[in-house]
Parts: sequence; C-alpha cells; structure tokens
Amino acid sequence: MGKNLDILFDEAFKNAQLIKQASVPIDMQLILYGLYKQATTDDSDHFFFRQETQNLRSAFKLNAWMQVNHLTPDEAKKKYIEIINKLMKERNL
Repeated sequence: MGKNLDILFDEAFKNAQLIKQASVPIDMQLILYGLYKQATTDDSDHFFFRQETQNLRSAFKLNAWMQVNHLTPDEAKKKYIEIINKLMKERNL
C-alpha cells in the first residue's frame, strides 16, 4: 500500500485545510498533529523537537506526538487519513 498510502495521506492533508480549525476540538487537533509528525518525521528529527519544549503550546504538541510515537509512519498515516475522512464526512465536505 506504500505509494497509494502516500497519495491518500497527501490528499487527506489537503482536505484537512478545508476543515475549519475552530470546528475541531483541541484534543483532536493535537491527535492529528501527533499523527502528522509521526508520519512525516524521521528519527533524526526527534531529538530536535524535544529541545523545543520551552512553552506550554510546544509541550502539548510534544505530548501529542509522544502519544503516537509507538506507531510506524504508515500506521500514523492510516490513522490520520481515517480521522480526516471522518471529520470531512461529519461536516459534509
């Protein structure tokens, strides 16, 4: 599913831009952020991100990412796609 998954993930990311951010609960935004980071960041970037915990917002984002850190990039992409598709359907987009 590799190449197709990447295409579907890119489409989901583009579709996410159509969803009004204010209509998505903060906890769901953080989950999506964590999944996106896990899906798109290679291991060499993990150390850099850990250094950016200077403010509360960054700490919440880091926590969201760490919650899905156990997933492979492909698993994170699949979950991200599922959530975006659900949000699009709920909003009739």
